[in-house]
Amino acid sequence: MLAGMIVVVAGILWLRLHAFLALLMGAFLVAFLTSPSAVERHALTAGATPAAARAAAAAPPGQRVVEGFGRTAGQLGVMVGMASIIGSALLHTGAAERIVRSLLTLTGQARASLSFLASGFLLGIPVFFDTVFYLLVPLARAMRLRTGRDYLLYVLAIVAGGTMTHSLVPPTPGPLFVANALGVSVGHMIGVGFAVGLFTAGAGYAWAHAANRRWTVPVRTTPEAAAELEAINAQDTRDLPSLPLALAPILLPVLLITLHTSYLARADTPGLWQVARWVTEQNIALVMAAALALVMLWRRKGRAMSGAVDESLLSAGNIILITGAGGAFGAALQASGIGPWMQGAVTAYSLPVLPMAWGLTVVMRTALGSATVAMITAAGALGGLAAAGNLGFHPVWLAVAIGCGSKPVWWMNDSGFWVISKMGGLTEQEAIRVLTPMSIATGTSGLIVSMAGAWFFPML
Repeated sequence: MLAGMIVVVAGILWLRLHAFLALLMGAFLVAFLTSPSAVERHALTAGATPAAARAAAAAPPGQRVVEGFGRTAGQLGVMVGMASIIGSALLHTGAAERIVRSLLTLTGQARASLSFLASGFLLGIPVFFDTVFYLLVPLARAMRLRTGRDYLLYVLAIVAGGTMTHSLVPPTPGPLFVANALGVSVGHMIGVGFAVGLFTAGAGYAWAHAANRRWTVPVRTTPEAAAELEAINAQDTRDLPSLPLALAPILLPVLLITLHTSYLARADTPGLWQVARWVTEQNIALVMAAALALVMLWRRKGRAMSGAVDESLLSAGNIILITGAGGAFGAALQASGIGPWMQGAVTAYSLPVLPMAWGLTVVMRTALGSATVAMITAAGALGGLAAAGNLGFHPVWLAVAIGCGSKPVWWMNDSGFWVISKMGGLTEQEAIRVLTPMSIATGTSGLIVSMAGAWFFPML
């Protein structure tokens, strides 16, 4: 495990390799170092017949890696692709802007920061965080022109909301991969991740208020950009989609998947109930939501919609490659027997599982600068703990602990750090001063909430 993780970290940090290549290299190394007897023991533990276990042990290491890649890409590929289409449609149709403006109307200028927090939190479910920030930061600047104050609060509120659902609520790739690796249903991950995210975003919002009271950050912009902000303020919203239509591609899959997980997946009644089970399955739910989003996009752009769809699928392809390589790395680690070994160490030395998982993810995030890659790597290393079934609580709490561990520590090796600082108009010193403590506050509060949840609600 350590050899594989060193290859991943060194590949990304020192060789500047793409995360897909670094994870794949780590997977191949672990697979080649694993003895056939260890592979056979793992297969038997997983329930394979003796003949199948011997066949798995005799397979070449490269074949095991490719099978792990294909299995993960097959399980997550459709959902990642559909989520990317939904996010792109929300941006290009004006649906995302409608959601933000409606929340601003609801909260008023005095509580505008709450609307930015809620907008970031909601849009972070189907849209990658960088894109959410690109969308909302011009509105934060425009609001600063109206109110004359609290610009830092607006920026940090966007960050507090958007980064938490990015790591906790599917179909964002990171939590989707972790749920799959730990055997957690997408419905459970959505529900628990959403609840934990409310607490952690609240902790980030509290820090945002404290930082805003202590430091003042001006809006650093050119005259041309200032004129653009004035145009945003004066923009007519009558051409934007209605609020229910704007929310539909986000809420539809969440509701259908939650319904499937909480009730329909366990219903045995045939006929219409069986059809309902099929329709609410996670892949079909996201396909339906993407179809609705595409109809919105077609009505807005006509045949020109193909450019937006192509762009979203290119981004999805990159994410699918990374998650597939992460699945290969995790499969190689699982076959090595690391799961039972770690389970034995946890039992023998009374190690607390959730802090250990959280701490491992924090180390990977701080070293690699990518929340998604940190979550993929940690889930691959710790998946055996969930598979052993001896946690004493539902593995969803392990999944959200890993998600919360992907928050600390923001600094210069994180692309999101530069997106926030450059797009938000913060100097490097200002960004370190406000973003690094926020990442520690949100991540630590998430660990506390995860431990409390595992204690009071162990078997959801």
